[in-house]
Amino acid sequence: MSEWQVFSVKYAERNTRTRADSFLFDDNHDAPHAMDYSIWVLRRGVEVILVDTGYDAVEAHRRGRPIQLDPREALKPLGIAAEEITQVIVTHLHYDHAGGLHLFPNATLHMQAAEMQFATGPCMCHDPLRAPFSAGHVCEAVRRLYSGKVVFYEGDAEVAEGVTVHAVGGHSRGLQCVRVRTAAGWMVLASDAAHYYENVFSRKPFPIVVDLQDMMDGFATLERLASHPKLIVPGHDPLVRALFPTEMAPHVFRLDLGPIRDPKEEVGT
Repeated sequence: MSEWQVFSVKYAERNTRTRADSFLFDDNHDAPHAMDYSIWVLRRGVEVILVDTGYDAVEAHRRGRPIQLDPREALKPLGIAAEEITQVIVTHLHYDHAGGLHLFPNATLHMQAAEMQFATGPCMCHDPLRAPFSAGHVCEAVRRLYSGKVVFYEGDAEVAEGVTVHAVGGHSRGLQCVRVRTAAGWMVLASDAAHYYENVFSRKPFPIVVDLQDMMDGFATLERLASHPKLIVPGHDPLVRALFPTEMAPHVFRLDLGPIRDPKEEVGT
């Protein structure tokens, strides 16, 4: 079968952060450290799979984290209408990855069973663990389940030919990354298994963590799954915009042909 095209679609950013928000045990903790918010599109002919959904203006207002584009608008340069999306891989149920589930009403969700159990279980009694979730988003996933539109996985699984998911955990109990066969080789969309290149390449854990060992082990998993470390794409790193070309719009980046430079050199590892 042919390879997949892969696009990163940026819909928001947050530039008031510091390195303390991105790395545990960092020496330069008070230096500014920006974050991008993206969703990802896998396309092969008429096949389209959306990876994560972003969040909408209502959630943006509730959290005081504005979005630049509604995720539905952000997809339009690719010629994709929200109602046409029938498959969504949900890497995890945090607000910035599952906050737009309701925007794609015809989609079947692909997720780890452990994530649904985590987001609806006793761990949510603890404020720090509950903070990245929003009840409405979790309820939307449950509604989709009762409509027969959720496929659960327990560990590694194939979603489509050339597209696999892999349980990583760490940041959230049921976090999964996505491996895609592309012209450049096997590419891994890390989502929040590595928010930044520096997380994985320098083995620096992200501060929002459920299981630190799972997070640290997950970095090695990302490297094992990718054909080359440069084909690991972190979930929130603005450096992605410098390493991959735009495609059809300033907020859309073509990933499947590989980066123009080695990200390891960019982060000094």
